[in-house]
Amino acid sequence: MSSLGESGERKTAIGLMSGTSMDGIDAAYIVSDGVSVEKIGPSISIPMPEALQDTIRTVMNRATNATSRNDPIPDLESLSHEITVLHAKAVQTLLTTYDLDPRSIDMIGFHGQTITHKPEKGWTWQIGCGQTLANLTGIPVINDFRSNDMKHGGEGAPLVPVYHAALLKNSKDDEKARAILNLGGVANVTWVKWTGNSVDLLAFDTGPANALSNDWAREHTGQRYDKDGNLAAQGTTHEDVLMGLMASPYFDEHPPKSLDRDDFTISSLRGLNATDGASTLIDFTVEAIVSAQSHFPESVAAWYVCGGGVHNRTMMRRLRKHIPVMIDPVDAMGWNSDSLEAEAFAFLAIRSQRNLPLSFPETTGTSEAVTGGVYYSPLT
Repeated sequence: MSSLGESGERKTAIGLMSGTSMDGIDAAYIVSDGVSVEKIGPSISIPMPEALQDTIRTVMNRATNATSRNDPIPDLESLSHEITVLHAKAVQTLLTTYDLDPRSIDMIGFHGQTITHKPEKGWTWQIGCGQTLANLTGIPVINDFRSNDMKHGGEGAPLVPVYHAALLKNSKDDEKARAILNLGGVANVTWVKWTGNSVDLLAFDTGPANALSNDWAREHTGQRYDKDGNLAAQGTTHEDVLMGLMASPYFDEHPPKSLDRDDFTISSLRGLNATDGASTLIDFTVEAIVSAQSHFPESVAAWYVCGGGVHNRTMMRRLRKHIPVMIDPVDAMGWNSDSLEAEAFAFLAIRSQRNLPLSFPETTGTSEAVTGGVYYSPLT
């Protein structure tokens, strides 16, 4: 069991998230002391230009083949700057839309854009410049949340579980085990059980989610994603292909564990038509999540879902068919499924400033509970 820490001075923070699905940048405002969440404020999302998505994919492919973070990668520096500028735009859009005074914001939690994640090699790679973002916004920035975790033997992901735990602390039935499922580019789950002021946590990536479905839709329809899962709803799942995907040894590995966006690809679905491939990929996501339950310390009373996949009606319907307890969007708890990860990085920034742990042996596999993050003050 772990404690999230002692209460402290509350801070206002903006969290930023650009996920591996590359659909946009989310910005969210919270008030917290890094232990409990006092207020979840407004949030916005700005789209990721398609040309920028294409550049990110190209750099991702090059980074996947890199032997270290020191390998030279064409376009990396210019891409990092472009991503940082777009994040600054997201901050400004949030401030302007909701008439927030930037002087009232204590810090920004800046995740950056993941271009590759190689925990088996002991490194992960997020791009975006914290100093540039601080200079552009005039607000202190904390980024590079994952490096210290990996230095202590961790997977570097997932980092959001500590925020999930904080949100669940004072909710109804807080002593029952529950699961929070994030359906981003990759799906990850947090198993949470509170007992008094102590919490048991387990977290890991369950398998692919939107990234593969998006790739498939883009290749076969020219659309950025399968809206509402309509393409998949028209198809038939090919069980032989699904069984081949589920044969990966990853699903038998004990957590904590994490995946790179490209650890699974759509190549094994070649030859399937557009609808059948889309259906098979959604069932792959669902089957991997169902399989993940075998790693839980005990069964959960409910699942709460966030991330872009919560809007995929076919995925949500199939999840409900295969998991025999309540499955609801996190919005049922009064949270915002679209901004939850951005909020989490605001929360992690506050914890980082207080030198509180961001990750634990049970969430990322670190040797001990460790903090992380690098602080940048605006240069005037």
